[in-house]
Amino acid sequence: MYPKFEELAGKVAVITGGGGVLCSTMAEMLAAQKVKVAILDLKLENAQQVADKIVQNGGEAIGVEANVLTLDSLKRAHQTVVSQLGPCDILINGAGGNHPKGTTSKTHLHLEDLEANDELKTFFDLDPDGVQFVFNLNFIGTLLPTQVFAKDMVGKKGCSIINVSSMNAFTPLTKIPAYSGAKAAVSNFTQWLAVHFAKVNIRVNALAPGFFLTDQNRALLTNAEGSLTDRGNTIIDHTPMGRFGEPEDLLGTLLWLCSDGSKFVTGVVVPIDGGFSAFSGV
Repeated sequence: MYPKFEELAGKVAVITGGGGVLCSTMAEMLAAQKVKVAILDLKLENAQQVADKIVQNGGEAIGVEANVLTLDSLKRAHQTVVSQLGPCDILINGAGGNHPKGTTSKTHLHLEDLEANDELKTFFDLDPDGVQFVFNLNFIGTLLPTQVFAKDMVGKKGCSIINVSSMNAFTPLTKIPAYSGAKAAVSNFTQWLAVHFAKVNIRVNALAPGFFLTDQNRALLTNAEGSLTDRGNTIIDHTPMGRFGEPEDLLGTLLWLCSDGSKFVTGVVVPIDGGFSAFSGV
């Protein structure tokens, strides 16, 4: 149970990617603080499920269909949010993800890999369209919602933008160059935007989650019966706290960044990774 932040009550929060495991948990927590929450997701049914759960628990929320890569879709979503909840005070840019076409098969390139079969994907086989999709989803998918919803915040008090970066942005992980690079761009953009908006009372910060089991990565980190894959074991071995993150582990930092407790904090990217980014591996 988190303490009540009275200054958040009545504010309007917009969460992109809100139908996912992590962002839906954020939405539920903010609703418990009496924040009016707009759940934006590419799939309306996913957004509506989260909103319905919040309403059933006594909160105020709506599910809204939105494509973070399409300005017209975001503008329609903005009109819906303003008409039903009011102008945005808190924007959480949670939409993002990876793509297999931006991922290599192996952690290192070996000479014999250049003569391997078509099933092996080396750096030289990365699909530019797949790489561009990952950059667009993570970076452009952060930029466009900010363009649409941050206008509501200009000149108001107590407004903030929370981007979702990754510990990949500090040190890139093997096999996923597109995702690592895209999240590094999100972190850099967070700093840039914090400076740009500093004179109009909008704070901009980012969460950098470590390894959390989600629908997107579960098959990579765990086997069908629940045991860890080799990559999953490597991650746990390099996480000093010895476990994956749980969605609730993000909430304390999110509350801090949304509330007056961080009113002189802007342009920071906070790792929430169980010590992964601090561990050298030795």
